[in-house]
Amino acid sequence: MSGWRLALLLLGGVAYSAASYWMMLVHPAQPWAVPVLLVPLWLTGIGLAASRFGRWGAGAVVAAGLAFFALVWRGEAGDPNWLYMVQHVGINALLGAWFGSTLRAGQLSLIGQFAQRLHPLTPDHRRYTAAVTRVWTGYFAVVALLSALIYGLRPFAEWSLFSNLITPLGCAALFIGEHLMRYRLHPEFERTRLIDAVRAFYAHPAPGSAAPGDQSPRP
Repeated sequence: MSGWRLALLLLGGVAYSAASYWMMLVHPAQPWAVPVLLVPLWLTGIGLAASRFGRWGAGAVVAAGLAFFALVWRGEAGDPNWLYMVQHVGINALLGAWFGSTLRAGQLSLIGQFAQRLHPLTPDHRRYTAAVTRVWTGYFAVVALLSALIYGLRPFAEWSLFSNLITPLGCAALFIGEHLMRYRLHPEFERTRLIDAVRAFYAHPAPGSAAPGDQSPRP
């Protein structure tokens, strides 16, 4: 992925988060608001299903999504605010499960799989990347829990602020902070550019598909 395409992708993510926050506050109950906000998640689900189950899996997700959006348009899908909360909690729970599932004995951690795309891994690299994978797993689990709690205990405007602005900013801060701290903790590690780390993430196969070295034993 070229640098300008990556920049556009990241800029699009920021714009989508800001637009989601605005739409949830101004037009949360409009029939078109739910599809607009959930279509990116739906398209992601189609891609993941296609990578793991082929055309039939993708077709099932397409059909389920169309049926759901038909219910939304007819006003039969329930409280849209609740749907937004379920979406946010579900995404973070799935990400936490994806990261955490690679921490099993005898398997290279997910962050280790990303790092292996940039340079060969030493035993210290594998231990460190496993620790970082645990941090990310915990982050997604905490975000999912806080999302449900804030939705249940606080006004919807506060939940929308948390889900659409604070969550992605926290994710970016953790990603950049780990990159900056890595060489203070381990100055012996080979240095990589932050953009290369982002590229490694986007080049990684979807959950359920094979990754180079993902069966490598951890020390």
